[in-house]
Amino acid sequence: MPTRSTPSLMSPASAGALWMLGAACLLASLSLMVRHIASDLHPFEIAFFRNFGQFAFMIPWAVLAGIKGVRTRRVWAHVRRSSFGICAMLTWFWVVTQMPIAEATAISFSAPLFTTAGAALFLRERVGPRRWLATVFGFLGVLMVIRPGLHEVELPALIALSSAVFIAGSMLSNKSLARTESPNAMVLWMGVFMSLFSLPPALAFWSWPTGWTWAWLVALGLVATFAHLAINRAFASSDASFIAPFGFAQIPFVAMMGYGVFGESPDGWTIAGSAVIMASGVYIAHREARVSRAVAAPPQPGVVAVGHEHTP
Repeated sequence: MPTRSTPSLMSPASAGALWMLGAACLLASLSLMVRHIASDLHPFEIAFFRNFGQFAFMIPWAVLAGIKGVRTRRVWAHVRRSSFGICAMLTWFWVVTQMPIAEATAISFSAPLFTTAGAALFLRERVGPRRWLATVFGFLGVLMVIRPGLHEVELPALIALSSAVFIAGSMLSNKSLARTESPNAMVLWMGVFMSLFSLPPALAFWSWPTGWTWAWLVALGLVATFAHLAINRAFASSDASFIAPFGFAQIPFVAMMGYGVFGESPDGWTIAGSAVIMASGVYIAHREARVSRAVAAPPQPGVVAVGHEHTP
């Protein structure tokens, strides 16, 4: 895997862009896989298998890295991050079974907007007027997707919005973790704690998978793990301010896949609102890059961003 220290025929910027585009495609696939598996298993049970799968696929790395590679002195920081993460995942997995995936994905990408507000209110970080303006602009995009007043706002849309809030909480928690923990260790510990946290709600709806569902669950864990690793590689390859906007490719990817697999075609309001949300997110990422070098990936619905986190 090319990084800045690895000779390659491809420039670091090109490699980073390709890694992030690959991650966006994998994450779009993940949402569709959840929708498919939900015909046999409850979304909460799928969340458990997804987390346990991620943990299982990271075990070989943990064995090779040894105790030194996986040791952490910030257990409670991982617990806090995973608590937000499991809330985001449970709500997101339920949402993708209840509403058009493209619409849900667009709403979930409002997470950086909530992160901006959270950074100002709870972390006492200085947020300049331009970022506040971009945040307001992004929320207008969310309103275009949800359209309150033009039609009844149903429960799935509100839950999708709450999922974005939980993702923002995870991003805020990640900000300090990414300064001391390695990306791979973060993926491992997230798999450990989120497996534990997702087991009780999964047991409430438990039914053993059968037949091909097992294969789909294994694939789900594999896709989620590779998505996380691709995100980390992307940010190791080039500047975050350049890489982050490529994560928004998940919105058109999931729209195309949703149309091809489930025949879901986003309406004009969803397309326009998605464009506004994406524009706001791209501006926030670039603006943050001028304030701090520690900029993160955009939120990854149902997966929760890992690696180099920032507060927009």
